Amino acid sequence: MDFWESILCASLLALTAATLAGLYMMGTFRRRRPNEPPLDKGFIPWLGHAMNVKKNPAKFVEWMKKKHGDIFTVLLGGKYFHFVMDPLVYRSIIKQSREKLDFYTFGSMVVVNAFGIQPTESQHKIVQTMSKKHLRGKGLTDLNQVMMEKLQAVLLPSHDSSKKERPWQEDGVFHFSYKTVFQAAFMTLFGTESDQVAENATESKRTQWEMLFENFKKFDHLFPPMALGMLDPLGKKETQKLKNLFWDVLSIDKIGHKDNISSWVTEQDQSMAEIGMTEKMRTQFQLLLLWASQANTGPATSWLLVHLLKYPEAMKAVREELGRVLKEMDQEVKPGSPFIQVSLDAIKTPLLDSAIEETLRLRASPFLIRSVVQDMNLRTADGREYMLRKGDNVLLAPFVGLHLDPEIHPDPHTFKYDRFVKPDGTKKEFYKNGKKLMYPIMPWGGGHSMCPGRFFAVSELKLFVIMMLSYFDMELVNKDEDIPPVDVSRYGFGVIHPAHDIQFRYRLKF
Repeated sequence: MDFWESILCASLLALTAATLAGLYMMGTFRRRRPNEPPLDKGFIPWLGHAMNVKKNPAKFVEWMKKKHGDIFTVLLGGKYFHFVMDPLVYRSIIKQSREKLDFYTFGSMVVVNAFGIQPTESQHKIVQTMSKKHLRGKGLTDLNQVMMEKLQAVLLPSHDSSKKERPWQEDGVFHFSYKTVFQAAFMTLFGTESDQVAENATESKRTQWEMLFENFKKFDHLFPPMALGMLDPLGKKETQKLKNLFWDVLSIDKIGHKDNISSWVTEQDQSMAEIGMTEKMRTQFQLLLLWASQANTGPATSWLLVHLLKYPEAMKAVREELGRVLKEMDQEVKPGSPFIQVSLDAIKTPLLDSAIEETLRLRASPFLIRSVVQDMNLRTADGREYMLRKGDNVLLAPFVGLHLDPEIHPDPHTFKYDRFVKPDGTKKEFYKNGKKLMYPIMPWGGGHSMCPGRFFAVSELKLFVIMMLSYFDMELVNKDEDIPPVDVSRYGFGVIHPAHDIQFRYRLKF
């Protein structure tokens, strides 16, 4: 063999070795070991089924479940995910210690990619402590009172009961609901300026609110690829522009000069400063708070309202329930009467509660992801055991595995406002294979990753519906129009958005 042949052979060997190493890194040679879940790598090296998941996550999960059963392993972008579809196993998974299954690896990646904050254990403890103090019990009651006042300011800015003719107004359900809740919640949490109260607001201020809301929607629209680090150059440029805008609005210096800031925001910020967070990081954290508190609440509110509008029997039942409750509290809405003041912890609204849960069952689609820290066994409800490899991920998809399971929720694609309540007003129980489920729905995640603001979010939904049903007549512009389909790109990131809006008209009752 001459010199050039030797060089060529060496080059080919090096290329072959590099190719094999690359294929190995892409997961091409992974094989299913004994007792591991069924393995499905797809046909594209490294990517695996990533494109199918991006196209429609829910349909992909349903397809894989039919193909492999309640647990299977899928290659997605160079990583292996164990999809677990059996809801009877969910509780044992979310209760696992961090030494076996860790949420923070994935959660930290999302926070870094979306908000530029590297979360720490100290920050997490502050969030948990402050959430328990201000988003539950008396703290939540106080927050709800402010939220009710801000909703009244936004919805009834010039309420004059002497007027007899009330003109109809028209808007999209999604736009109206989302914008209303966003504005009221923003003022509730981050305070107001002296001229910012809605009842004294100028047209300029209303335009500013509209622009702020539209920019928030743009930011939220880009959130899924941003959180996963998959933005294209144009998307990166747009998100940075939006971040700069909100960092200016939410800067620690500007917030400090506002009135009526929520004690949840101020005490949490003070605690963050005490552990050494810079003013820049604390400002970035305010955007995280804004997104976390509003990205799911507004869309959920719109779905609740559109289902009540579409199903007259649901609207009638919830209206009558609210009417009885308000009458018992001497809070009836009459011409010339003061605005209602409702304490949610002092009233019982089982039908409204059920309608909210039903809305979340149909439209909340979180993916719960845990990193496998060490090789471990997973036992299913029927006694089977599967080995999970260290370095892989466990993914729960309760939207498919729980929310739409016809055994648990018969006729699962139909909205049934009273699905979660018995005729006597008590909560209904749900079963799978004869076993009672602790979690009949999981819209807020579970375990360490359960949304700490879930109680306030539900309160926002309730207060909005109470206000709308008490003070307004409403109807769909086209009563025969179907409820909009969903935007499939939002699967896995909380409440799904509608693919398009649906128009409704509304007017003050008096």
